Amino acid sequence: MAEADTMVISDTSAEEVISRVYEIGYHVAPDTQEAEVEGVVAEVRAVIEKEGGRFLAEGAPSLIKLAYPIAGKAGGKAGEIDRGYFGWIKFEAPIATAEVLQVWLAAHQGILRSIVFQTVREETRARFKTAVLRDVKRSDILKAAPRHVEETSAPISEAELEKALSEITSE
Repeated sequence: MAEADTMVISDTSAEEVISRVYEIGYHVAPDTQEAEVEGVVAEVRAVIEKEGGRFLAEGAPSLIKLAYPIAGKAGGKAGEIDRGYFGWIKFEAPIATAEVLQVWLAAHQGILRSIVFQTVREETRARFKTAVLRDVKRSDILKAAPRHVEETSAPISEAELEKALSEITSE
């Protein structure tokens, strides 16, 4: 991924440090109070900043139902967890930062699961598109059922009605 690599020359030394774009996804434990979730995210941000990372984008954590239950501790008891606060952060940092962050996330008690991966700087979220409508042609095998259609006509006089009735009955 050559387009994601950038060369940064550190002011303190003549060494070249390679910076890459990373994204992390994480689930904060559901027994964490909503007010405390932001504190956990602040800790993650602090680790990234301390290790020399620069933020590009972020998705605030929100409580979601997991696709499948996972084993973990909720409320101090071991069991299956089916919900979690999911959030993500996209940042640019040296390679060592991603390694340190991955170890730190695995050791943190408030984070159920996390993933750190290299990505590209560009916006990669899918855009929603409306479905393309197309004409469907049916064969002549299926025929429409006859429908009862009310006929509306102009009002007729009593003389015309009597004449029509007499013609019908005389036949």
